[in-house]
Amino acid sequence: MKQFTYTITDPVGIHARPAGMLAKAAKALDSTVTITKGEKSAAATKLMAVMGLGVKTGETITFTIEGGDEDASAAAMEQFCKDNM
Repeated sequence: MKQFTYTITDPVGIHARPAGMLAKAAKALDSTVTITKGEKSAAATKLMAVMGLGVKTGETITFTIEGGDEDASAAAMEQFCKDNM
């Protein structure tokens, strides 16, 4: 299991467009990706669940990557966050 945290810099937070792109990117990985904000968690592949977390600008979320090629999947998710959120 790999974990990393990321602080959202997008001025609108995680809204429909980046959440959709995140779900698509997560589906392409061999690993299972879970996003956690406070007490709430969501599978990164589930668009509505990710949006339901209500992540705003400046908030920190935790990504948990399990199974498959965890190292490559974690690196891909970190790069996705830097590029899109």
